[in-house]
Amino acid sequence: MFTLEQVNDIHDRLGNPSTLVAWLAALREIGVTTSDSYLTDGHTTYHGDAGHQVTTAPAHEVFSIATTGDKQAVVEGLRLHKERVTSYVEMSRALADAGVEKWTFDMRAQTITYYDRAGTALLSERVD
Repeated sequence: MFTLEQVNDIHDRLGNPSTLVAWLAALREIGVTTSDSYLTDGHTTYHGDAGHQVTTAPAHEVFSIATTGDKQAVVEGLRLHKERVTSYVEMSRALADAGVEKWTFDMRAQTITYYDRAGTALLSERVD
């Protein structure tokens, strides 16, 4: 069973875009199967086998989530962040404004999927 301390250590060492694949692998090694990051306040819940989970503290102020999803705005918000035009918090606000309620990493499939409030996938990408 993994702990929040283990997750935080991995995030501190590998939690940036240039080490994303290594971050996913390190989390998978300690037993994390998926993680859900919520745009409302930036908290993340890490899930493992047999229903095991740990949840982080909020990472930023509370954002309202738009009621309808806008895939093009999601793509644009991610592009700006990948190009380092926006900070993590600015990207999070842009995604919330685009209707993203949460994003989910699947450590086994190596994917990230962005969901709206209805649980509909707005965008799914493979992490390589």
